[in-house]
Formats: sequence, C-alpha cells, structure tokens
Amino acid sequence: MSRSPYSPRLALTVAYTFYIALAAAVSSQEPLKLIEKSYVAGEAIPVSCLNRTIDTGEHITDEQGQLEYIPFPTCNETGRPLELHFGIEKEINCTIEFIDDAFFHLLEFYVHNDAPLTCRIPSRPLPSSILPSSSGTGTGTGTSPPVDEYTVSDESTKKGAMGTQSTLYTPLIMALAGTLQLSHLHISNALNLLVHAAPKAVAPGTIDAAAAYSVSAHTRQARVSIGDPLTLQFSVRWYPGTVLPSGWRGMGGHLYTSTIVYCLLSAGASAAICVAYFRGVELPRRLRRYARDKAYGGGGGGGYGLPVSNGGGYNGYGYGIGKRD
Repeated sequence: MSRSPYSPRLALTVAYTFYIALAAAVSSQEPLKLIEKSYVAGEAIPVSCLNRTIDTGEHITDEQGQLEYIPFPTCNETGRPLELHFGIEKEINCTIEFIDDAFFHLLEFYVHNDAPLTCRIPSRPLPSSILPSSSGTGTGTGTSPPVDEYTVSDESTKKGAMGTQSTLYTPLIMALAGTLQLSHLHISNALNLLVHAAPKAVAPGTIDAAAAYSVSAHTRQARVSIGDPLTLQFSVRWYPGTVLPSGWRGMGGHLYTSTIVYCLLSAGASAAICVAYFRGVELPRRLRRYARDKAYGGGGGGGYGLPVSNGGGYNGYGYGIGKRD
C-alpha cells in the first residue's frame, strides 16, 4: 500500500493552526479577577480614617500620591480600634483614653468643619491576596504610618479619589458637632451611625453606604481639654437596602391609615360600652319597672301603681270618687 503524499503536509497544517489558536487564546486572556467575598452576620468591620496634618488639617499622601488612612483611635472598651459588626444594631461606646495635643487640634478642625472626619470601611471582606504593608496603631494625628495600605496585583483597584484601594471601601463621614472654647472643647459625643447594606438580590453581604452624625448637640456634650479622655457613643443602625423607611408622620391635616384604624377602634369600643350598659343596667331596670306595673293592675294609677276605677275606686292620689245621683 502506498502512502498519500499529502499526509505530512496535512499534519503540519493542523499543528500550525492549533498553535496559532492557542497563542491567540493566551494573548487575549484577561487577568484573573479577585474573588469577592461577602460579609456574614456579626462579622467585624474595621474603621480607618484619613491621616491629616495638625497644622492645617490637610490630608497626607504617600510616595505615590495616594491618600493615607490609619485605624480609628483605640477604644478602651475593646483594646482595639473602632469596629462595626455586619447587620448588628447596638450601642457602642468608644473611649479614647488620652487626648494629646495633636489630636486635640484635629478635633478643633472637625468641630469647626475646617476638615471633615473622613473615615472608610471595607465594602466586602478584604481579599486574601491583599496583604498589609505595615502594622501599628494611629490616631489620625499625621504622625503615624498608614497601616491599611495594601499591595495587590490588580492595578485598577489602586485608582480613585479615596486613595489606594478606594474601590474596595465605602466612605464613612462622621459629622462631629461641638463648640470651640479658648482652653477646651465641647464635643457632641452622641452620634447616630447609619449603614446601608446592598439589597440581597443585588449584592448580598455588601455595604453600600454609611454615615455618622452628632445628635442632641445642645444637650449631650463632653467637655474635653488636652490630656482628658473622650467617650464617643455610637448608636448603630443597619438598613437592608438603600432606601430609608418613612418615619415622619407630619403635623396633621392628612388622612393616614393609622387615623382610620384609630377611628374604627374607637367606634367599636364605644358600641361595646353602649351594649354593655344597656344589657347590664338599663334593660334590667326596665324589666323591673314593667313587672311592678303588672303587679299593680296592669299599669293603672296614672303611673303610680295605685288602682283607679270609675266607680268607688281611687284616683291617682288615693281619694275615692263615688257615683253621684
């Protein structure tokens, strides 16, 4: 049997075609994306804040021009920087043991709104491929190194107005109110902290938005001088979506469902009281009067229960009226 002269050429053509297709597939392969994790209920969420200078309150940048973030000051209650817990609503006290001179001046910036207390929280648990570049603690005084700047292979996550890894974080601005004095500050230390989780159908276990602000600014204040402690009281509330539930009922003038329900309940209660009064008080009284009238001759006597006749009976006053010839 003779071999076909075209067999080697066909084999080379197939091999060349396979090589070209493989090279094209490799060259067009997209970089692997980071595996996105989701929070579970109760999982700890660290809070970090923008590092600022104590002279002007301006933010501090690193060698690459990215904003530096450092952990929130350490809380005496836990021995750790401030942390939230996913989906857990509770009251959190964070006592900063010692207000040094640098942090005191930053508080002046925050209270006077010369610079905001700009913080952030991870929108999702940080991927395992992201590693911290340094360690330590900070107070936002401009003197501590950043501890949550990370190295990651995906360059797209390093861009954004929030600094390095901005796309992995959700901004948390704390609107801290208070009053400036010559030698001390009055800090409105009671704050509402609201966190919106993304809808489960869209992105389960993900933080969408967050904000904190002082409440009762004129009545709940802490007097702070250099060297004093400061207790911040956070009332944390979570919302399973980006829409706030309606809580304002207005000042009247409109018809609400609650008003209709109240009217129906009031009408039902009034009817029940009337029925109970009639059956328990009025009806027995009428029955007794009717029985008494029957006992005295079927209701004669002009309503006084005394017998009356045209002949020698009595009138309503008991005087006999006889027949006269």
